[in-house]
Amino acid sequence: MATRFLFVFALFVCVTVARAQEAGSPTPTPTPEPSRAPEPSTSSISREVKEIFEKSGKAVVKVRGTDQHGDLSGTGFFIDPAGTLYTAFSVGGDTENLTVEFDGKVYPARVMLADLRSGIAILKADIATPALPLGKSEQMEVATPVMTIGYPLDLPETPSFGMVAGFDRKFLGRYFSTTHVRVNLPTQRGEAGAPLLNFKGEVIGILIASIDNGSACYALPIDAAEKIRNDFIRFGEPRHGWIGINVAAAQKPAEGSTAEMTEIMKDTPAYGSGVQPGDILLQVGKTKVRQPEDVIDASFFITAGDTVPITVLRGDEKLTFEVESDFHPLSVRLPQAATLSKDGIPLQIDATRRTP
Repeated sequence: MATRFLFVFALFVCVTVARAQEAGSPTPTPTPEPSRAPEPSTSSISREVKEIFEKSGKAVVKVRGTDQHGDLSGTGFFIDPAGTLYTAFSVGGDTENLTVEFDGKVYPARVMLADLRSGIAILKADIATPALPLGKSEQMEVATPVMTIGYPLDLPETPSFGMVAGFDRKFLGRYFSTTHVRVNLPTQRGEAGAPLLNFKGEVIGILIASIDNGSACYALPIDAAEKIRNDFIRFGEPRHGWIGINVAAAQKPAEGSTAEMTEIMKDTPAYGSGVQPGDILLQVGKTKVRQPEDVIDASFFITAGDTVPITVLRGDEKLTFEVESDFHPLSVRLPQAATLSKDGIPLQIDATRRTP
């Protein structure tokens, strides 16, 4: 009896479905699973690194010279077709008898600019050269894949791959002159001055500092380096600016900022400009301020002698004052430092030294 009941029920279901189909009712179809984009494989990343290395390596050169300790070599890279190149201060700052090895030949080079506070130097060789395109540092994010090309340990040109680990204003409790890019990328002697490249082959930084026994490094963002170069183009020297205010954390944010002015130093550009202690600092020049440490970057991008608009919030009123900036007290030439100082002098990746 049970078997007969099941048979009749099954027949009823079949008849019902058949009638529904005849009536034009759609039958349900399974929903397809969303397609997933293929994840990048190790081989594809390796291929990209190789392509950038082959394309960009022609504009990366070995830099040699001598200083008070003997012969040294480091890395540099061309930024225009007239032989202008960036390198690290530790390579081209206090160095004589500079040469660059390019296309299998050795050419003399001279120092155009050496800026200890930013940790970079600009050299010039009177030859026609390829040049690396410059990107935008602000487009970097944590975990952005990057690579570099350098001359470690006086060896042939070598690529290295890593990723952006962070953006730091201080290291071991001591402040940089501006935000630096921390990169999980191993470095060795001789790679000071190497370009930090994105996967478009654009320069987004310059390697200047080695940390944790060379397992990682710091790079000066290319936007910061270009600020120094633009100063040189305009004035023939770097002009680190300063307005002379102190800030601290406010009790509560206002207009998105927690940077409260605590002191307007006497005999400084800001003194008598109209800004007052208690004002909430919102913007310095083109740099927006959201927390007290933002003034580090704001200060770095000020050029001495320029008039800088300072926007503050006073009570419920937003005010803008014009301040003519002066030279930063630490912009004078300082002795080369082996470690990071509280004055914003960066650590240096050592150049490779050879006993004469």
